[in-house]
Amino acid sequence: MPAATTPRHRAPAQPATDYDVMIIGAGSAGLSAALVLGRCLRRVLVCDGGKPRNAPSPAVHGFLTRDGMLPDELLRLGREQLTPYKTVEVREARVLQVEVMAKYFRLTLEGATGHTTTYTTRKVLLATGVDDELPPLDGMRELWGTGVLHCPYCHGWEVRDKPLAVYGKHKSVTGLALLVSRWSNDITVCTDGWKGLTPNARRRLRRQGITVREEEIERLVGTPEGDLKHLLLKSGEKLVRKAVFIHAHQHQRSPIAEQLGCNLSEKGAILVDKDQQTSVRGFYAAGDITPGTQQALLAAAKGCQAAICINETLTREECPK
Repeated sequence: MPAATTPRHRAPAQPATDYDVMIIGAGSAGLSAALVLGRCLRRVLVCDGGKPRNAPSPAVHGFLTRDGMLPDELLRLGREQLTPYKTVEVREARVLQVEVMAKYFRLTLEGATGHTTTYTTRKVLLATGVDDELPPLDGMRELWGTGVLHCPYCHGWEVRDKPLAVYGKHKSVTGLALLVSRWSNDITVCTDGWKGLTPNARRRLRRQGITVREEEIERLVGTPEGDLKHLLLKSGEKLVRKAVFIHAHQHQRSPIAEQLGCNLSEKGAILVDKDQQTSVRGFYAAGDITPGTQQALLAAAKGCQAAICINETLTREECPK
């Protein structure tokens, strides 16, 4: 049931809804927003749809006071710290539909048992994150988060000074390889049969001592613990590397923003304004689903920013001029 509380103030024109804000997604962005809104005495429902993107990773890094913490532990602490705020509820539920009404939203949820319920809310924050589309290469998925890495800022320090590979079949592989070279002097770019590197890209890589291997790859071979041992080329050669970095394509975990007609970037990220509001009035987005650098700390910050903006918008609606 919705959290029982009497609204502090509401203009007569504002409809009575089950919640002030419903948050779709219980990762860093969603829980951070819930914390701020709980401290604002807002009635909030957080819908937890499952594991976050970084669940396979052995640790969260670059998060002040939480560097090296297990992703699940970070979220457990986040949930625990919501406990004092009795107007905030976290529920295991998947949002099936969001309907835009005249002055509120209506959401249909599917619970853990498969039962569906419908609730109304004045504002919605989408924080469902993205899914990575890994190359269809044996070993990529199995080693994802340990031997196959996506972010040198998150994982570079752990593999510093080790022989590394950078995988890619697109011009962006050059920039990623140059970035990764900050952490190691032994970098090999693996294009897996793609021969599209420009002469200038090759020159830049060569200048930094980065080698290029264009042979097709059979599979990635790792240890039972998930560490990378080597890349097995189709020629039979074993390219010994301790980790491989990739720029994986991504897609939205949730189709809701697209279904509502929110404006998206060319890469499919949800475009938001300075207040984290999408092109649909009252519908906000935060975290990896929006453009920009992707890190747990930044997602939490954007969730906090969205919550402040949502609360101030609600207050203006409740206290009109």
